[in-house]
Amino acid sequence: MSRYLVGLLAAAAFSPWCAAENGVSANRILLGQAAVFSGPAAQLGIQMRNGIKTYFDYVNERGGVHGRRLDLISEDDRYEPSVAPSASKKLIEEHKVFALLGYVGTPTGAAHLPVTTQARVPLVGMFTGAEILRVPFNRYVFHVRASYYDETEKIVEQVVSTGGKKISVFYQADAYGEAGRKGTEIALTKRAMKIHSNGTVERNTVKVEEAVKTIHASEPDAIVMVSAYTSCAEFIRQMKKAGSGATFYNVSFVGSKALADALGQEGSGVAISQVVPFPWSTSVPVVKEYQQLAKKVGFADYNFSAMEGFLTAKVMVEALKRAGKSPTREGLVDALEKMQDVDLGGFYVSYSPKNHAGSKFVDLTIIGRNGKFLR
Repeated sequence: MSRYLVGLLAAAAFSPWCAAENGVSANRILLGQAAVFSGPAAQLGIQMRNGIKTYFDYVNERGGVHGRRLDLISEDDRYEPSVAPSASKKLIEEHKVFALLGYVGTPTGAAHLPVTTQARVPLVGMFTGAEILRVPFNRYVFHVRASYYDETEKIVEQVVSTGGKKISVFYQADAYGEAGRKGTEIALTKRAMKIHSNGTVERNTVKVEEAVKTIHASEPDAIVMVSAYTSCAEFIRQMKKAGSGATFYNVSFVGSKALADALGQEGSGVAISQVVPFPWSTSVPVVKEYQQLAKKVGFADYNFSAMEGFLTAKVMVEALKRAGKSPTREGLVDALEKMQDVDLGGFYVSYSPKNHAGSKFVDLTIIGRNGKFLR
């Protein structure tokens, strides 16, 4: 091979055009997000993206990562598993993103993973705590939040500690709902208890009448709810109308602010487990940072979903910094696996080559009067 040809090949290998094949060029890194941006669960994806963009904008203003700005491309999977694979394929094959972050949902997540894993594209911060996305271990998936098992354990512990004995479950009839139902069952079994009664709702609907009829008739003390905000709000409204005296507990995926908005005055006393710091508690450094930056870019409607997106973006940025000036996907995975007890500002994440769980932080909040959250 001539020296001239060798030189051409070497130049091509390091040209911005070739580097851009995997989302990295001389002056930018392209990242992708597939999530729900339309339909009854849209606020989950919208707020997650708002949180990510809030931190990316800040990083870009300060010169980006190793001189490269961070650009985010989002695809709408409509919270439908049938749509999910094509959304990930579009990000990877058409947009040629370097890495992925901020995905939303269990049933969609399960449909995305075969695509992202086969392509060996790192995926950071899925807005879901389901075990099926954590087990078996996946080298290319890194979680930022605690699992639904962690959340339901915290909820059951709270109910039992306050004298509750009859605990029912209202859940979405899919992998997400089953993850929460199973987590509740595990927590109750530890205490020699059983689920008192069950009721389900189909994804992306508010057809809760049968669930209301079954669960209300069993007169539960508390109800663990595992669905999105529209169906949970309708279930709570109908249960209260039927005269239920049960306490309502939701897992974090519900979309706390969206649920409070949907319930209005009927939301008072509804509890929600959280996997990120309280977005209004400025005593936590990362919350103070989130509020300042969100307000600056016009996202001053602080909420848990955007807080989670913000933390996910911080994890990605830290990993990109550690991946060096010539980042590769495998190098990004290696950098993430070396992030031990990393302080994001009062919220810690920890990874290793055998553990990508990130965090086990769980807190409980209650919707107070006028939709404001209390701890």
